[in-house]
Amino acid sequence: MNPDLPCSDPGLPSTAAPATHTGPISATERGPPPGNATSQVRQGWRRAATRFQFHAELCSRLCMIGRSMAKAGTAAEVALSQQLVDFIEASPSPFHTVDTVSKMLTASGFTRISERDDAAWDQLAPNGKYFFTRNQSTVFAVCVGGKYKPGNGLTIAAAHTDSPVLRVKPISNIVTGGVVQVGVETYGGGLWNTWFDRDLSLAGRVVVAENGQFRSKLLKIDRPILSIPNLAIHLNRDISSDGFKPNFETHLLPILATEVTSYTLHLAANVADRTEQVKAALSAESPVGGEKKDPSSHHPVLLDILAESLKCNASDIRDFELSLFDTNRPCIGGALKEFISSVLFIYAPRLDNLGMSFCCIRGLIDATGSLANDPNMRVVALFDHEEIGSASAQGAASNMMPTIIDRLTKGVKTQSTIRKSFLVSADMAHACHPNYSEKHEARHRPKIHNGVVIKFNAKQRYATNSETAFILKEIARRRSIPVQEFVVRNDSGCGSTVGPILASNTGVRTIDIGIPQLAMHSIREMCGVGDVTHGVNLMDAFFTEFPNVDAAIVPAD
Repeated sequence: MNPDLPCSDPGLPSTAAPATHTGPISATERGPPPGNATSQVRQGWRRAATRFQFHAELCSRLCMIGRSMAKAGTAAEVALSQQLVDFIEASPSPFHTVDTVSKMLTASGFTRISERDDAAWDQLAPNGKYFFTRNQSTVFAVCVGGKYKPGNGLTIAAAHTDSPVLRVKPISNIVTGGVVQVGVETYGGGLWNTWFDRDLSLAGRVVVAENGQFRSKLLKIDRPILSIPNLAIHLNRDISSDGFKPNFETHLLPILATEVTSYTLHLAANVADRTEQVKAALSAESPVGGEKKDPSSHHPVLLDILAESLKCNASDIRDFELSLFDTNRPCIGGALKEFISSVLFIYAPRLDNLGMSFCCIRGLIDATGSLANDPNMRVVALFDHEEIGSASAQGAASNMMPTIIDRLTKGVKTQSTIRKSFLVSADMAHACHPNYSEKHEARHRPKIHNGVVIKFNAKQRYATNSETAFILKEIARRRSIPVQEFVVRNDSGCGSTVGPILASNTGVRTIDIGIPQLAMHSIREMCGVGDVTHGVNLMDAFFTEFPNVDAAIVPAD
């Protein structure tokens, strides 16, 4: 402010310099006597105080409105994150994930079709919404744009349904040192030390004999039935100096029961056909520890628990694929929960990659309002077996995506469709860990609550290039969605995703993105509430905005 200018508020005393006179000063020019001048100054300050009070109250009210709006925004973000928490809780295995996704899609008006039914595929039509599954562990959702024509592009998002877990072995019955244990196999690259001292249970798929037929049923036992206890430090003094180095074959065996307890339970239940099996178990040799084993593949206690949950006889169980999971429920937490979402976190298992699977499906559903004007088909593909290389009939390395593209286009102008298509590989990203910040490249340190991460790798461990990065950034810019960038250090290895696999299998332009998280592949992971909203909003924007952004790009080839 220029101090030589008079104050613009007429209620305040003027700061202007007095006028210069060359002649006698009249009574009018002299103004009121000094006493009246003092009174006017006081009145001016009173008016100023009144105005100040008014502005203070106005600011206070505006702040209250702002806080209310922030709380409303926070409430919406927390509600969306709670949907993710519920999604994770309902999905302890890839089979459950696909079942949960199927229920979400059905509730949103999608029609279930089968790969076995050619007639259903012939009926795909503009504005239609469909989904199908393979092996109960991979799911595709398809929305046909209202303005789709043969040769138009596909707007694709791909993620995966599996996470690193411990899976029950085909022959799991182990009795060692008077303790009944379950043989397990490591699946994926888990932080297995985090599985110790947890309240564990079982979930997966079971093949059951039923009325002369065989049916696959989902199983989830909600109560803790297994645990992998740590060795007491008194018996493992070297752990402080040498670190925690368990043998994954012998030290990862969860405890199910004790011999005496298991035998007593079966006798008390008066299950005649099981008693002999239990007695046999107490007198047989065990392949682990050289003690005892059940002559059957799985201990009677385990089979009876499964049968009770499935409401069938243990003898009806033909086979199963079961994984261990932590019964500690996922949750939302953090400081100042009632104020802003930027200080809230999700603590949960399997965020990699149920977090991005949820964002893809939720974004697809939320974007259906713009489907009528879309010239493209929209596709979400959630694959199994990403954590072990994707090489399976239902994995991203199979011919599934190319054959589905051919089936969606009915073989008409398929190559033109491929060149006009775009694929987002959506897999969780590494947030910079504050305790290990040196593990990140100095200028590429993604932060929680700072938006979706675009991943780059010169060795094509991620499929992002300059064009695909620009397209996604432009889509994000149009919706004011924050994004970050990530690249690994030159002296560090780099993980990968389904992105490079699908890009090489299909020839579709591809980018790798993900929500930043901490503790990836731990039994308990962590991400930000606000980033879930960014992830869903970005997928919504991708399905809606991509055709418009792509149309503005001059093709170079």
